[in-house]
Order: sequence, then structure tokens, then C-alpha cells
Amino acid sequence: MLLRSLAIALVVVFVSGASVAAWVFWDLTSNVNSNAIDISRPDGIPLPTAPNIDAFEGGFNLLVVGADNDPEQGSAFGEREVTLNDVNMLLHVSEDHSSAVVVSFPRDLVIPHPTCTDLESGEIHEARRALALNAAFERGGLACVVATISDLTGLDIEYAAQMSFASVVRMTDAVGGVPVCLTAPIKDSLSGLDLPAGTSVISGASALAFLRNRHGVGDGSDLSRIANQQQYISSLIRKIKSDDTLTDVTKLYSLAQVAAKHVYLSTSLTNITQMVAMARTLQTIDLDKLNLIQYPVMYDPDNPNRVIPLQDLADELFERIAADRPFLPDPNTEREGVEQNPDAAAPTMPPETAPATPPATSGPVPTGTPGATPAPAPTTDVIEGLQGQTALDETCSVAN
Repeated sequence: MLLRSLAIALVVVFVSGASVAAWVFWDLTSNVNSNAIDISRPDGIPLPTAPNIDAFEGGFNLLVVGADNDPEQGSAFGEREVTLNDVNMLLHVSEDHSSAVVVSFPRDLVIPHPTCTDLESGEIHEARRALALNAAFERGGLACVVATISDLTGLDIEYAAQMSFASVVRMTDAVGGVPVCLTAPIKDSLSGLDLPAGTSVISGASALAFLRNRHGVGDGSDLSRIANQQQYISSLIRKIKSDDTLTDVTKLYSLAQVAAKHVYLSTSLTNITQMVAMARTLQTIDLDKLNLIQYPVMYDPDNPNRVIPLQDLADELFERIAADRPFLPDPNTEREGVEQNPDAAAPTMPPETAPATPPATSGPVPTGTPGATPAPAPTTDVIEGLQGQTALDETCSVAN
């Protein structure tokens, strides 16, 4: 949504006047280019070139990384000796632009890491057989995180963005706050979150505390925090789609400024026409076709503070993503940290999946009777055991 807002802001301002457009283009482009990060790999695919602004062919993968101990962060959130990639979300847009999925990877996920080079010092970090995911940034910055998740998923990741605590605060302020729901009051001294039960509109420091909060929700684990973040993201998406954000030049330009000045984009994302073309692919995706998924894991039997892949489930998930086969998370799988919002209206079943209504009859229609309406075929889209939600689903955080 950040990429989309930046691109739409540029489009709206461009049509408002040539002189204003020229200044905005220069201002945003100079900031974007000054923060750009090279994520290419010596053994990887070449990064894509900028397409024509009118179209973007095919799908794409974009990794968003939230870094703890970013240079902008200071000591406000505690002293850190290293920078960690504590939030890792992969956005995949399908080839035909009809659906999208955001996969969240737990920071404590123990997986193999490839050889990475520290771009500042030139130090080479040899491949590791098993290491927590959030150690990737320290081994080689954003490029190393991209390489690690690319190897894990089997997907080529062409684009990436690195966000800081400051960028999260400013983004939430730019859209006028995001509504979130709690089943009970949460007061967590570690994150600074202090919210009552029910729905609250959060912004600024409260939004950051909500996203960082772990001990106050669910079982206090990073998995609960991921579910909490998915509630926030789905609410943010619904807000941007439902209110006047997409037609409000002031809000859009504010979002664009946040992206340009406080988000580090990969060099493959620094071309303005590139961002506009990519954003256009997201404009028509329905909320029920945008999945927010937790990467399938189980607790490590050798270390209860770490998780490891549920390999069969992860393989099925990424086989479907790579092939753009439709899927849904399992609604019967309990998610730690959130539950359905009891006050939310039930989602409307899309027309193409709604069961056909049989014609009125004077009695039951025997199976096989000529003219009888066949029973709807059962859906096979649900991946059993897969945790997550669609952007249409409204959830509430469960207090710890």
C-alpha cells in the first residue's frame, strides 16, 4: 500500500499542473535515489528495467523489511549492538493482477543462510546451515535478507524496501490513523502500548507500540505479534480503499514524502514510472483476493525460543504462489493472538462462488432427476492448517 500510495500521489499531482509536477518529480526522485540499496546477487537474475508507465507485464515479488536499530531510531527503543530484520513481509502479485498475497516470516525462524557480503566493510559471511532469520541483515544488509528469503521460498525477489520505526509512525499519521480492535485492555510497559477494549484509532507512537507489542497479546510470542500486525495491515488497506485517501492530494503527497525520505528502496524501485506501473496492478484487486499469511512453522524441539519450517505446508504454499494457483488460509485453524471481530459484518460471498439457488419445487428433488440443479462443487482453495486471513476479514487482538 505504501508503494501504491506513492505512485498514485505522483499521478494526481502530475495532472494538477506542469510546474508543480516538475518540482514534485525532482523532490521525490532525488530523495528516493539518495536512499537506494542494491539488492542484486552475483549469481542471481538481473534486476528488471523500468516498464512503460501505462502497463506492467506479469506479476512481481516485493520484500518489505522492518529493521530494528535503524540509524534513524536512536536510543528511544533501547540500545542494540546490531541491526536486526525483525519484520519480514513478502508481497506477491499474480501474473494476471487478479490476486495478491503477503507472507510474514517470523524473526526467530531458523533456516539456512547463503553467503553474504557486508556492503560497507566488504566482509564476506560464509553460508550457514541454521541461523535465525533476523540475523540476515547484520550479515549483509537488505540484499542479504532478500537472498535468504529467496533461497527459502524458491521465488525470485526483484524489489525490496527497508522501513524504520520512524517511517511507520509517519505513514500512520499521513493516513489519519488506523482503527484496531482489542478483546480486552492491553497495557504493556515494554512496547508502551496502552489501549482500552474495543475499537481505537491509533496513530503515531501508539501505532508503533501496537505493531511492536508482543508480550501483551496472545501467548506473548512473535507469532502473536505477526497476527497482530496482520490485523493492522488489513485495517490499513480497508481504510485506504474506503475513505478519501486515494483522492486526497494532501494525504497522498504526505505518504509519498514518507516513502521518499524515510524508506530505503532497492535500486530496482527508484524509477518513478516503475512505481506507477506496479501500483496500477494493485488498484483492482478485491479485498477477498488479498491474503495475509503466516509462514508455516512449528516450535523447534531443541530450542523453545525458536521456530522451524513446517516443510510440507510451506512447500504447498509456495508451489501455489509460484504457479499463481488460488488458495485461502484455513478458517478452522486457531490463530494465536487474534480472533474474529464479533461486531464485524459477515463478508459477502463473491457471486462466482455463491451456491446456486435451486428452483422452487413442490417437494424434494431426487438426485439425478432431470432438470434438478446440481449441488455446487466443493471448494479446494483452502490449504488445511495454513494460518492467516484475507484483507476483508476483521479481527481483534486477544490480550495476554
